[in-house]
Amino acid sequence: MRLVAEVRPEHPTEWAAICSVAGRLGIGAAETLCKWVRHAEVDAGARPGTSRAESAETRRLRAEVRELKRANEILRAASIFFAAELDRPRRSS
Repeated sequence: MRLVAEVRPEHPTEWAAICSVAGRLGIGAAETLCKWVRHAEVDAGARPGTSRAESAETRRLRAEVRELKRANEILRAASIFFAAELDRPRRSS
């Protein structure tokens, strides 16, 4: 991404700079480098979008929510079971 920024003034468009750097680095598809540049711009706050850090945090929080929902279901089932046990009449021996 730094290379693209460095050679950008030497080319008429950003795409031309990306293609030039991709060729130098042996990257077969310039679109790949273009995506990396866009992600770097989003991460730096220069372009709107969701940064990688935000995406990772969102994935972590979704996993945590799934685990908490699962734990709540287990606790709910256990409370129903124990409530039913308390309602049963006791046998005298």
